[in-house]
Amino acid sequence: MRAAAARLLRKLIPRSVSRITSSSIGSTPDYYSNPHLDYSIPGPNLARARPFTSLPPCLPRASSSSSPTSYSSPLLGFVSLYSSLVGREAEAEAELEVLDMDAGTVRCAANYVPLTPISFIERAAAVYGDRAAVVYGEEARRRQWTWKEVRGRCVRVASSLATRFGVNRGDVVAVLCPNVPAMYELHFAVPMAGAVLCTFNTRHDAAMVSALLKHSGAKVFFVDSSLLGVGKAALRRLADQSGAASLPILVTISDDADSGDSDRRGNEYEVLIKNAPSGFDIRWPLNELDPIALNYTSGTTSRPKGVIYNHRATYLNTIATVLAYNITTMPTYLWTVPMFHCNGWHLPWGVAMQGGTNICLHHFTAKVIFDNIARHRVTHMGGAPTVLNMIINAVIADRKPLPGTVSVMTGGAPPPPHVLNGMEDLGFIVHHVYGLTETHGPTTACTWMPEWDVLPAGERAQLKARQGVNHIGMQDVDVKSPDTMKSVPHDGQTVGEVMFRGNTIMSGYYKDINATKESMAGGWLHTGDLAVRHPDGYIELKDRAKDIIISGGENISSIEVESMIFSHPAVLEAAVVARPDDHWGETPCAFVKLKDGANATEAEIIGFCRERLPHYMAPKTVVFEDLPKTSTGKTQKFVLREKARAMGSLTKTGNSKL
Repeated sequence: MRAAAARLLRKLIPRSVSRITSSSIGSTPDYYSNPHLDYSIPGPNLARARPFTSLPPCLPRASSSSSPTSYSSPLLGFVSLYSSLVGREAEAEAELEVLDMDAGTVRCAANYVPLTPISFIERAAAVYGDRAAVVYGEEARRRQWTWKEVRGRCVRVASSLATRFGVNRGDVVAVLCPNVPAMYELHFAVPMAGAVLCTFNTRHDAAMVSALLKHSGAKVFFVDSSLLGVGKAALRRLADQSGAASLPILVTISDDADSGDSDRRGNEYEVLIKNAPSGFDIRWPLNELDPIALNYTSGTTSRPKGVIYNHRATYLNTIATVLAYNITTMPTYLWTVPMFHCNGWHLPWGVAMQGGTNICLHHFTAKVIFDNIARHRVTHMGGAPTVLNMIINAVIADRKPLPGTVSVMTGGAPPPPHVLNGMEDLGFIVHHVYGLTETHGPTTACTWMPEWDVLPAGERAQLKARQGVNHIGMQDVDVKSPDTMKSVPHDGQTVGEVMFRGNTIMSGYYKDINATKESMAGGWLHTGDLAVRHPDGYIELKDRAKDIIISGGENISSIEVESMIFSHPAVLEAAVVARPDDHWGETPCAFVKLKDGANATEAEIIGFCRERLPHYMAPKTVVFEDLPKTSTGKTQKFVLREKARAMGSLTKTGNSKL
């Protein structure tokens, strides 16, 4: 796969790609040159790394490796860079580690504590204890919990996991649940038990859930009542494959606001809280590189991988995301980003860090979004461009005036400029971020410069659509040739692969050391995303390596074609993939969903693009249908590519006319 990407990039790197240049804002020198690109950071030799299951844990000096509640899971056998000292009462007397005898520097419990986002809710309960932490439900049945109450509930769930179900450090706890309060609490409760949180995509079917339960080795499985049918079917499949002895314990989360469900069980989650043994001590991480979450890639490809997050990277990425998103103290956050996706872009922990209020939603529409913004005076929300598109296309009857400034973080796919313009017209402030599951979600931000405010709306939107620069938690982002590992020129034209390195990179792919080594070859995380780098240092995605269309030797960015189709007044959604062609090799094939009540023909869409793009870039085929998506709003292009391949060649003769 890496070799194929390298061959493709050899074709792409010499080519120029159309773009907005910094000349529109004044030519600038390369102010944003990464100062650390020329040094390497010593670390473990991944080529010599052993499988996760065979590596010894990294224990603090005051701990015993024979402890029955120590590292019982293969997740805790991952490579550790160093041993930690635990800054808790039980380890308070651990001996000092002398760092420099002459200088008099030491590391000990007084000056070193493993970083973990559990500390965010501890502080929130102490500082914002009586303020609303979680709000859920419609007016007549609304429920609300303070930070003291939420923290107490989380500790009680952790206590039940440890004492009733025997959950030990490193055990995996799986969750299949929408954005209800229990899903929020489990982001703290599971790590408090020393366990690893594994949240599943709520759109997965029973076959996929069963496969992920087996791969993760989950010991407990929390399932929302609305998804209980899928959860039970997954367990039946797992039992048929592996036997009943290997099944996780099923715990049902019941939502009183749900519509009737004939298979609903009692709210076992609340029973766990009510009957939890008291006096439970939070299991703080023994090492900040201990795993905290296991996230499976979103499903835009047909083979998800298990991505391991550790406490340190999660802590750092949470802080960086809060700063990049400009989340001040005591925000009101509306949960439209699925918490299962990169742990809600780390904002379950981030809202706690800032003592905010979480407005939880079981599901949402444009009307639900506007209603909740008005009712709760929401200050922040997030979502993929699909969510933003839903908002700007809401019917007038569903809209409500914004009660104040609402900041929206978007990412997951490059946002079309007209969508950004539409959000701005409604009064939203959009923050554009970019990242992958492997980078703990948001990793770059299109940091806005005040001098751009005076530019025309179209140019502002094009600038904001760029993926930007690394946030403070990520050491470096670069655009490189995977062949030579040399950085591409900052010319906004030369295409290369986006690569990252820093403290917020995943620990690795679970049970797949070969994939881990390949993804981090050369000391950089290879993303597979193709981009250019502008003279001001900002990166701009052009495509995934596998999504570039090569037609008659010309490289076509599907993102650019999609952006043009999006600008057609009748189009709601669009995705472009390659269709095989006997003469050209490939031609662009567009899958389009029209707005309600709008009409357009294939010839009209093709003509619209041919008037505004080079003719070779315009789609040759247009299919009108709903687009398959993940619940995070990403279009599943692998499904569309299969459909396009099934169409066969468009050109049946040697006709080369375009």
